[in-house]
Amino acid sequence: MKQRDVQGPGDTTWSCVQPLSGLGGQAAEEAAERLASDDGTIPVVCTPSGGEQSVRLELPADWVDRLSDEELATAIEAARAER
Repeated sequence: MKQRDVQGPGDTTWSCVQPLSGLGGQAAEEAAERLASDDGTIPVVCTPSGGEQSVRLELPADWVDRLSDEELATAIEAARAER
């Protein structure tokens, strides 16, 4: 499963995961292909450790390895500001 935890403002820890990434194997690959948008991004859901609401992000397919913790935290805050 592709998952990362990142510390956001206010000491909130966010757990970010790709939907359906827990399937594994061929099923996971097929699900990722179906969820990917034309611009190469995929949906990622980030759930907070505290009372905040979860946020849905559109991130590059290689977000786990590519984005720094700061970039991921910034994307979460931007999504929260859009609500």
